Amino acid sequence: MSDDSLFDDALSRLDEAAAHLNIDADVIEKLKFPRETTKVRLMIRMDDGSRKSFLAWRCRYDDTRGPTKGGIRFHPEATIDEVETLAFWMTFKCAVMNLPYGGGKGAVQVDPRKLSKAEVERLSRAYIQAFSRIIGPDRDIPAPDVYTNSMIMGWMADEYAQIVGQAEPAVITGKPIALGGSLGRSDATARGGYYLVRHLAKDLNLAPSLRVAVQGFGNAGQHIARLLAEDGHKIVAVSDSEGAVFATDGLNLDALFAAKNDGRSVATTAGQHGHTALAADDLVGVECELLVPAALENMIDEDNAGSVKAKLVLELANGPVTPEGDAILAKNGVIVLPDILANAGGVTVSYFEWVQNRQGYYWTVEEIHVRLRTIMEREGQAIWELSRDKGITMRTAAYVHALSRLAEAIEAHGTQNFFMS
Repeated sequence: MSDDSLFDDALSRLDEAAAHLNIDADVIEKLKFPRETTKVRLMIRMDDGSRKSFLAWRCRYDDTRGPTKGGIRFHPEATIDEVETLAFWMTFKCAVMNLPYGGGKGAVQVDPRKLSKAEVERLSRAYIQAFSRIIGPDRDIPAPDVYTNSMIMGWMADEYAQIVGQAEPAVITGKPIALGGSLGRSDATARGGYYLVRHLAKDLNLAPSLRVAVQGFGNAGQHIARLLAEDGHKIVAVSDSEGAVFATDGLNLDALFAAKNDGRSVATTAGQHGHTALAADDLVGVECELLVPAALENMIDEDNAGSVKAKLVLELANGPVTPEGDAILAKNGVIVLPDILANAGGVTVSYFEWVQNRQGYYWTVEEIHVRLRTIMEREGQAIWELSRDKGITMRTAAYVHALSRLAEAIEAHGTQNFFMS
């Protein structure tokens, strides 16, 4: 799928949601284009003394409800269209959770695995040097994303502080705890999804013990596997970019965590602990009740959606199901808990970090968990009831829920009807 169609698919969700609301045309006109996207070339000195440039972007999609918020990813296949699509999704995700933010996103077209640690630091600081006029604690607040982490966020916050001449921890979230980060941030994306599944279990008629398959075994994938296993669910299959493993009676999570900590694929555990090798592409079709896509976009499409045997899909990745795949899942009775709700725990705890930075008072991890659970349950229940009342999918209901809040804010500035009356 091309990047253009990725953005077009995102806009199709907007049109679908708008059909269920009586909103002014001004709202759609404002939301179908990003407010601003900046493109730069980052030039850094490599360890061998040479200089190399990397393409980078920052998109501020919409700031009607507050400063824009969104991660920065380092990925060799990053494109401007992907960045703008992710910023669009963030706009709706923040509205779903009723956070006082708009959506943003950033990226550098680079494979950080091919850089030294010192080169990654120089690249991170170069990004802030280039975008220091774009970001700010009241304007645009970055966070970690694919192939970026808390240390990179710490470097970026430090570079921003040097540029403005004072510490501004609220400029970036996802920082190390010692540098103003929030407790509970590392597992927030997975924990939010876990709270959502647990809260809706009765409405969804879920059994007390589920068989779970997790596609993508990075941060979110590992944490959701741990949280669900601790609740008595059975993790029967996991995958990463190099392969997958399966075990009918449940995988040995300690062995999987050890492999990832050693920089190895989960596939290297095949033949041990009762693990059987599985092609990564076959993971979506394993026998299970809950499928958790936690990798990249467009992993479930018209070619493989029909093989999904799970009755519930929890989208911890952004955009893992295409519209064509969505239609097939809906036809087959598969319920999808959509990304703009299911993985919103990450941006919610990032919001908590921003609040704590601004007030200079920090909460306990128990307080973080209670606040996160309250918001996930509140918005999840509202979207479930909207889905049931209107006879629409959870994804469409989530977009309707978010669009109603965005429309209210946009219309508060005045619409055509106001100015022509």
